[in-house]
Amino acid sequence: MSNNCDETKCNGDCASCGGEGVTVTLTLDDDSTVECAIVGIFDAGSKEYIALLPLDENGQNEDGEVYLYRYTVDTNGQPKLDNIESDEEYEIASDAFDELLDSMEYDELVSEDELN
Repeated sequence: MSNNCDETKCNGDCASCGGEGVTVTLTLDDDSTVECAIVGIFDAGSKEYIALLPLDENGQNEDGEVYLYRYTVDTNGQPKLDNIESDEEYEIASDAFDELLDSMEYDELVSEDELN
């Protein structure tokens, strides 16, 4: 994973800025790469997870697909992604991600109401 954030606005640790406006480049098993926007980093159970939105060559995501990975930080402070191996763990992460989306929608609605 490489971090492509604007280092003038972010210290390079995706967790410190919540991932907003940050993209990462994933190298897949077949050695192809995909640029992804970070939707969010969130807790589920006793672990942290990251939700990534794969982007096409125009920086768009047309199909709504989201990638979920286990998220940790190594001893050097570098983000590390691990695959979610079990269906049970995936369900836990997926449910927490749904809650994250719900809270993001709520925050947007509250912000819009404050502007009016």
